[in-house]
Amino acid sequence: MLTQDQLLVKTLGPCRIPSPLQGSKRVVFANENNRVRYHDKIGSDVPMDEADLSFEEAGPRPMVFFEPARTTAAIVTCGGLSPGLNNVIRAVYSELKHNYGVSRILGIRDGYQGLNPAVGQAPIELTREFVEDIDKLGGTVLGTSRGPQQPPVVVDFLKNQGIDILFCIGGDGTQRGAHAISEEIDRRGLPISVIGIPKTIDNDIPFVWMTFGYQTSLQEAERILRGAHVEAKGALNGIAVVKLMGRHAGFIAAGASIASDEANFVLVPEVPFPLDGDEGLLEMLRHRMQRRGHALIVVAEGAGQHLAADPEANVQRDVSGNVRFEDIGVFLCHRIKNYFTGIGVPVSVKYIDPSYVIRSVPANTWDRILANQMGRFAAHAGMAGRTDTLIGLLHNELIHVPLTTVTSHKRQLDLQSDLWMAVLSATGQPRWCG
Repeated sequence: MLTQDQLLVKTLGPCRIPSPLQGSKRVVFANENNRVRYHDKIGSDVPMDEADLSFEEAGPRPMVFFEPARTTAAIVTCGGLSPGLNNVIRAVYSELKHNYGVSRILGIRDGYQGLNPAVGQAPIELTREFVEDIDKLGGTVLGTSRGPQQPPVVVDFLKNQGIDILFCIGGDGTQRGAHAISEEIDRRGLPISVIGIPKTIDNDIPFVWMTFGYQTSLQEAERILRGAHVEAKGALNGIAVVKLMGRHAGFIAAGASIASDEANFVLVPEVPFPLDGDEGLLEMLRHRMQRRGHALIVVAEGAGQHLAADPEANVQRDVSGNVRFEDIGVFLCHRIKNYFTGIGVPVSVKYIDPSYVIRSVPANTWDRILANQMGRFAAHAGMAGRTDTLIGLLHNELIHVPLTTVTSHKRQLDLQSDLWMAVLSATGQPRWCG
């Protein structure tokens, strides 16, 4: 059960310096008394203990903690790629340099590795010329890596470089690392702010209704699904299996399937679908092939692991600590081929995995706007002395969320939501659960 104490944001101390943004008619300062409610509805579905929960509103403050002319900030991008990373980098830089007048802004190379001088490259000082056109590019101009670095080593680096604010752009693993860094800073009593900016095209970070890159991934995935449908329909008994990203949440698979309106089965991590039996996937697929002669199956990478993973095998993890999943797409194709061979029906199965192509493209218009907003509001939070804090998005309002609360669980598809109901209505597939 969430409590109000879990929503309290840490600060480095009182803000005593007038913000350089004062006097600008282009700025609306956040009211310190304003709060954003956790629940946007009232009723029997809302637990009484959570009815009054609220978050601190994000935005510029009239007084700041850091003196801009003496402030050094650093930006690091971690984990996998997502459309909009460069847009965030440019937005943080622009807000700090041009509006606050921050004297020095560093780009950390190759993720958290760049915060450890023993293994990483030296940081680069960002300039207007460096960031001028990066918003038009996919990927991250700073480079990225997976895996943590030891917090004492990182904090030594921050202190030696004179860094006052560290902006950590990444998913849940990145934010767990950011919290560990913040804890070490707090243990030493240093006035260094750590601000998280959520990045994951899986859209699975709690208290972030939508992450930058998600809309672009839907746009790209929808295009691929339409092509896969053409491929399946053009072959005799054609079956296309398309694997999309989504380790723990099926937002991309569900959203792209609705956008394309061509999917016949959508498999997501939240639903442990069966393969066999009267209502299993294979039997449902057989009925579909009898009726229409082609099918499109969309599967999130984390779906069906209860079927594909070997329960006797040792669990393998990557450098970020994530469990290495079995390739559910390859597994499904193998089982589908064997099933139809067994009943004497020839099928043409095509497997398409566009995941790494999708996440490397430049951001679309919507994600450019969202990335810009999150970058600028992160700059405001850092300058106001907030720390151990993530920029969230709730009810279309940007908020401050403690990193401990963000990393306590994953955001997943609500199986009673309009999005999932639309998937079930469009495909006609069984609910299988829920």
